[in-house]
Amino acid sequence: MEGRQAVRELLLAGTRKTYEVVMAAEMDPAPILDDILELAAEERVPVRETSRTKLSALALTEAPQGVVATAAPLREHTLEDLAAPGPEGRPPFLLGVDGVTDPGNLGAVFRSAEGAGVTGVVLPRHRAVHITPTVTKAAAGAVEHLPIALVTGLPTGITELKQQGVWSVGLDADGTESIFELALATEPLILVLGAEGRGLSRLVRQRCDQLASIPQQGRLASLNVSAAAAIATFEVLRQRRAPSSGA
Repeated sequence: MEGRQAVRELLLAGTRKTYEVVMAAEMDPAPILDDILELAAEERVPVRETSRTKLSALALTEAPQGVVATAAPLREHTLEDLAAPGPEGRPPFLLGVDGVTDPGNLGAVFRSAEGAGVTGVVLPRHRAVHITPTVTKAAAGAVEHLPIALVTGLPTGITELKQQGVWSVGLDADGTESIFELALATEPLILVLGAEGRGLSRLVRQRCDQLASIPQQGRLASLNVSAAAAIATFEVLRQRRAPSSGA
């Protein structure tokens, strides 16, 4: 884990064991650094200070912001875990990521998803980026709060979720329904995002119950996957929080 916010959330969430926090010497004071030190003390996590040069050599990202932590791996969840109703029986709101290979994009997707109330993420094991230091840094700690299931293939995962009562909606520029008028938004749902450039794979498109698009008025043909994720997930959140027509 690298980056101030990511390490702070790692310690704050307490969902996995943190072995050590390494901080660069002589950093300018900042409230978030005080938070990290306090949380580490509360959790009895050793904190080691080192030179900026040695910390940079230890880091795997270009800008670790003077803070690196080592921790146990994230817990891997099953599709059955993700398909279960949430608190107060609320239907699951899942996000499927179809072949995204840019770690910065995936981290930004996680950050938006957590903010929009997504209850779990489904990632393919192959031909996609997984949870790396770059992803966790870009996610700013969101990976600590989002259950993640890895599947051999997203088409198979969508089918298994369908058998457990979860509808699937693929986000696609050619989708026939607007994301702003999504009839399935309040149902048990997995919203599936395509990869940078090529979008949804053929099999994923075929397995989805519905394809939805984000209406655009500009001249560009598509949105960055992280921007599309933010728009779509928060739109689903808006519809889920809207009063029912019969209220």
